[in-house]
Amino acid sequence: MTLAESPRRSAAPPGLVRNDWTREQVRALFALPFPDLMFEAQRIHRMHFDAGEVQVSTLLSIKTGGCPEDCAYCPQAAQYDTGVKAEKLMALDAVLAEARAAKASGASRFCMGAAWRSPKDRDVEQICAMVEGVKALGLETCATLGMLTPGQAARLKRSGLDYYNHNLDTSPEYYSEIITTRTYQDRLDTLGAVREAGIHVCCGGIVGMGEGPEDRVGMIVALASLPVHPESVPINMLVQVEGTPLSGGAKKAKPIDPIEFVRTIAVARITMPKSVVRLSAGREDMSEETQALCFLAGANSIFYGPKLLTTSNPERDRDMQLMDKLGLRPMEP
Repeated sequence: MTLAESPRRSAAPPGLVRNDWTREQVRALFALPFPDLMFEAQRIHRMHFDAGEVQVSTLLSIKTGGCPEDCAYCPQAAQYDTGVKAEKLMALDAVLAEARAAKASGASRFCMGAAWRSPKDRDVEQICAMVEGVKALGLETCATLGMLTPGQAARLKRSGLDYYNHNLDTSPEYYSEIITTRTYQDRLDTLGAVREAGIHVCCGGIVGMGEGPEDRVGMIVALASLPVHPESVPINMLVQVEGTPLSGGAKKAKPIDPIEFVRTIAVARITMPKSVVRLSAGREDMSEETQALCFLAGANSIFYGPKLLTTSNPERDRDMQLMDKLGLRPMEP
């Protein structure tokens, strides 16, 4: 049975942007036979995107380590012994040098990440100078700085920030198993401030953190039920870092099956048809075949370069070789 024939599906035309997905409907998508799910995801993907294009971003950690949060997956949390040392915010000239290198290597978007619970206003002013400098190079800009106030979001918008990343991480029900230092509502409040300021939203989650299938359903429902779908939806596969709770002890997470990961990509594509779905963290441990299936399932963005904040990522040459092998090309900004 295909998705179009399923009696559990809404009568809304396939590929229509909607914000009323129910758990039953999303659960039914995950349960589709794999060929049917892939066919539907690819069909909807082609309704809104050129299937041969992949948006390429580069991510730079501009302030590493020392974060007071207790996210169980994160090597930058100060309370975990992961070997990541707290560093100061990078100088403007150093950030711009990295941005120039990213553009020369084919990136169209430059993302800057800082390990803060929430930035101080003086921090935001320094970030705004970086945003203005990166924009002047002809790159799209993105930042992830933790929780924002409405005033800080408005200031970042005035500097020209294009995207702000703030992930929901997982389902509302599983969230407290991963993070206790901020609430789900805190995340939603920041997303609301970013959207109100007129900045595009980058928001997704992480799978493979020990959550069950129902939590992956819940995460997709939460994302697809936002008042406006995120323009960019990163789907991360957990990278287990020694010293974090999810890498050992009672919370040690069992790696997610690659096919289940591909299913998550496909369901994200179907439920958020106009969003760019980013195949994000975890690619270093994925086979070329798994990544190819993710692109077939509707992923059309990657982080490009040797490192994602503090974890490894496939080298540039490997990415370009794979894209060439699959007949994919970078998306123009």
